[in-house]
Amino acid sequence: MKQKTAIILGATGLTGSILLKKLLNDDRYRKIKVFARNHVQQKHEKIEEYLIDLFELEKVADLFTADEVYCCVGSTQKKTPDNDTYRMVDFGIPATAAKLSSRNKINTFQVISAMGADEKSRFFYNRIKGEMEGAVLEQQISNTYILQPSLIGGNRKESRPFEFIWKKIMSIGDNLLVGSLKKYRTIHPEIIADAMIYLANNDYRSGTIPSDEIKNIAEKR
Repeated sequence: MKQKTAIILGATGLTGSILLKKLLNDDRYRKIKVFARNHVQQKHEKIEEYLIDLFELEKVADLFTADEVYCCVGSTQKKTPDNDTYRMVDFGIPATAAKLSSRNKINTFQVISAMGADEKSRFFYNRIKGEMEGAVLEQQISNTYILQPSLIGGNRKESRPFEFIWKKIMSIGDNLLVGSLKKYRTIHPEIIADAMIYLANNDYRSGTIPSDEIKNIAEKR
């Protein structure tokens, strides 16, 4: 079996760090390239780190080679209040990564978006996510998976008071969300990571994947 190389953007974040750990323990992968501003906590012979400014991915285009790309970057308007900088993170980095993937003939590209992404939305956050999705799809990468999770559970390093309160509410209310409302249930980052690994290693239709479908895919792994 040919072992693969994967690229992770956002490996120091909540979902990205879990994904990295899972890929390191997966025998199908021989190398994990991490492009980040800071070192990852894990130490492993499979990891190949490139400490860079992710706004300048084009400068390392020749190093951006792999079998698949996982883009797990993202911010919040509280963490990045300047709209231009926010756009550079949530739109610019994934869009550039998709362009490099297409240019370097990487056939599998995955990106974490968000429920409610819509390029025509009047809400800035949803609009940027929608524009990002469009830019990624424009690259026509064979296996493109845009994951649209609902509120992501788990403990983050940075403080997000409103998100913390909402998670507490949702921990009670999740069981009330049934049928077509199941997609609004909180989703754990480990489930997202499992779904991404399954998608990269099995035949599945390309396109956007809502939160409840992400959970169903993860159960297949």
